Amino acid sequence: MDLLRWFRRPPPIRELDELASFIDEHAAFLVQKGIYDYARARSGPYSKSLLAEPDFHVTINRSRWRAYPLGLAMVGEMAEGVLRPHAGGERRVILDPLTSLVLEVFDRYPVPQELGSGVWTGAREELALALDRIGTHPPKRVIDIPEQYVKRYFAMMPFDKELLTKDEPTTLAYLRLTLTDMRDKLVDRMDAADMAGKLRRG
Repeated sequence: MDLLRWFRRPPPIRELDELASFIDEHAAFLVQKGIYDYARARSGPYSKSLLAEPDFHVTINRSRWRAYPLGLAMVGEMAEGVLRPHAGGERRVILDPLTSLVLEVFDRYPVPQELGSGVWTGAREELALALDRIGTHPPKRVIDIPEQYVKRYFAMMPFDKELLTKDEPTTLAYLRLTLTDMRDKLVDRMDAADMAGKLRRG
């Protein structure tokens, strides 16, 4: 094991494809960690055996893929907030190319077999609409971004709705804390002014 890697700083984000990879990885982490943490907490001492069951594995994969577009929407809006001060008063000059970048991230993935093409196409349309709506309201604090998504996200947990506990507020707190940490990492790793210029130039 390369122990030194634990002490290395993550590489800077200088190119558009590196920003796309950051958004992809962090969107996936944001939703997947919440799903797995809830599944473990909900099943208690039976979590290991439950997570090992093939049927539940299919269920949890379905939850992950259904939630992934919500993660892209949240991380995408967070990234737009970091880049917005460098838009020169024209918010769309950053938002439109950033929206295209996030949708290109979505398009990296084939249709998940757990969902089917109809659901996946609908999820892309909803993601595009959510990103477009960023430009229709005043900028949000990063802790406020998850509020519009938490109810839908919590309903995607891998349990029947009647078995869900009343942990939506806890889930919201998790999303807020994690998304704030991701924003700090993005600010630390990216020259926002330089990246805004690259987005403008396509």
